Amino acid sequence: MELPHVKLELSGAEISGNLDERNPPICLPNQPSDASLLALDIGGTLIKLVYFSGGNEGNEQIGSGNATLGGELRFVKFERRRLGDCLEFIKSKKLIHDSGIITGLSNGHVAIKATGGGAYKFADVFKEKLGVSLDKLDEMDSVVAGANFLLKKIPGESFTHMDGKRTPIEINQKNLFPYLLVNIGSGVGIIKVTGNKIFERVTGTHIGGGTIFGLAKLLTGCTSYDDFLKLSQQGDNLVLDLIVKDICGELACQKQGLSASTLASSFGKVIDSKRKLSDYRAEDLATTLLSAFTYNIAQISFLVAALLGLKRVFFGGSYIRGHASTMDNISYAIDYWSKGQMQAIFLRHEGFLGALGALMSYENLDVDDLTLEDVKEQVKLENCHESSKIPDGMLITEHSESNIFPYLLVNIGSGVSMVEVIGKGKFERIIGTHLGGGTILGLARLLTGCTSYEEFLQLSQQGNNLSVDLTVGDIYGELGYPKHGLPASTTASSFGKVSSNKLSDYKAEDLAAALLNAFTYNIGQISYFVANLSGLKKIFFRGAYICGHAKTIDKISRSLKYWSKGQVQTTFLCHEGFLEAVGAFWSYENMGIDDLAAQEVMKQVLLGAPYTGKASLPLRQLYESNDENSKVEIERLRHDNAELKHEVERLRLENEELKAKLEKLRDDHEG
Repeated sequence: MELPHVKLELSGAEISGNLDERNPPICLPNQPSDASLLALDIGGTLIKLVYFSGGNEGNEQIGSGNATLGGELRFVKFERRRLGDCLEFIKSKKLIHDSGIITGLSNGHVAIKATGGGAYKFADVFKEKLGVSLDKLDEMDSVVAGANFLLKKIPGESFTHMDGKRTPIEINQKNLFPYLLVNIGSGVGIIKVTGNKIFERVTGTHIGGGTIFGLAKLLTGCTSYDDFLKLSQQGDNLVLDLIVKDICGELACQKQGLSASTLASSFGKVIDSKRKLSDYRAEDLATTLLSAFTYNIAQISFLVAALLGLKRVFFGGSYIRGHASTMDNISYAIDYWSKGQMQAIFLRHEGFLGALGALMSYENLDVDDLTLEDVKEQVKLENCHESSKIPDGMLITEHSESNIFPYLLVNIGSGVSMVEVIGKGKFERIIGTHLGGGTILGLARLLTGCTSYEEFLQLSQQGNNLSVDLTVGDIYGELGYPKHGLPASTTASSFGKVSSNKLSDYKAEDLAAALLNAFTYNIGQISYFVANLSGLKKIFFRGAYICGHAKTIDKISRSLKYWSKGQVQTTFLCHEGFLEAVGAFWSYENMGIDDLAAQEVMKQVLLGAPYTGKASLPLRQLYESNDENSKVEIERLRHDNAELKHEVERLRLENEELKAKLEKLRDDHEG
């Protein structure tokens, strides 16, 4: 016998209780109180559960045919390793009944709506333990439907968060679309939503919440993400982070109009320190991790939004957790890089988008504009995988003065700086990232104990990143995520597989391989976005942290080839670690790069992130400063520089005259 269908009534829906509460219940005043509604999102690390409670939880009248109206949608989450606790919760709350069931299949079997990779991987467990089937829904469809439901139907759901202040945002229903949805789970998915049933997954990154938590376990010994967030509130990232002042000094920063506290390289201060992991406070390590990766997620989100011409970016996902510093970091970074033209917006139920979307899929809903449909989507993977083959050997490209410009120069030092070069002496620093070579080596020293970058590279050659990296196959099973073209081997979350908080449980070689994999792909991805945004087709990579290392070059090349579909030319310089010295040498002969004076060189300092603490200011405010003393000092330096150039030219001419006299004397002597 086919079981009765369930109808979801959303009219009059609103958040009940305290708006500042984490995941507050959503009141459904017109929903029949005897309805049984349950939906799951089983992700890579968390299980998110949304259910309807018609009155007091555990009331025996639920599902008994009571015709009264009213109840709440409630939200619960479990770590995926605690699947048994989730099953017991479902039983204890009597969320599954033989009558008034969640939904009915044609064969009469009871089914629960579920999404996420675990819906495929653990279907047999639900059948065995609860006697129910899982009605599996596409994860991307569900996340978008959940976001649209909250934004269109729930007043007060969205808000901004700056400097610890939460400000509600009223959504104009006629102007909701398009928007960018950044879903921060174990990895990060980035989706352009253009309508109720129309969206496009544009990209993603494997450096997400799973990366933060995985590294946090290894570095701080914490056992839960909430414990990690508490630790991060009590630390000081300046103990480990390299900032501009550490590179050029306070006085030089002031002269060049730079913020001395600007972040240059996350964990970059570790590389010159003799301290071991045990010498650092867990709180400082946690704060550094949080700032490093939240800035990175925000930067990638900004670049994607800029490429798509979008001004509003909504952030969701279970790793935000309503955490003030997380939201402040993201908001500040988006505002900084966009120069105030974009806005980061958050959702109160950010971790339950997939589960809410699954709930929306029940039959006979009175929400036709929110039901799920298959849509055509352009899919781009989080990172390039091994099926994207690069031919063996190096492609040798002849460059001449007539065809070299313009190009993007990506300088991988302690941080990463990206400069658009349009001609001799004509260049502009576009952007940078604080996740560079200093970050790789800093984390490598803490995790593996290696003492040099060469030693780290050797370790990485001997390791297997899959021992700590979470793949699509780990989430979805051996078939991967075929609807979106993600094979099982694709990295979903760097360090996302880390389950133990004991560093000794992992091989140094495997950790080194995972570090190299994570950050080279990240640099390649950001470089492509920047080149694309600037309309550049050629990218030159250089910097001491490339070291001519074949695997590093190969990974960067693969990522650029994949994302650009072969449309961007990637070139590595043979003397990549010596460009500053070569440039200084060339300047003796005035070879067209006179503008590499102190002020211009300082603008290329590795400014990857907007700030490292609450006291720092966006660089644009400093550049636009009307401080007369600074202007006078800049003019004096320009004058001094011009005089020095004149003196160099005089000495060069004098040297030529002396050479000519010497040559004449030699000829006279020989004659």
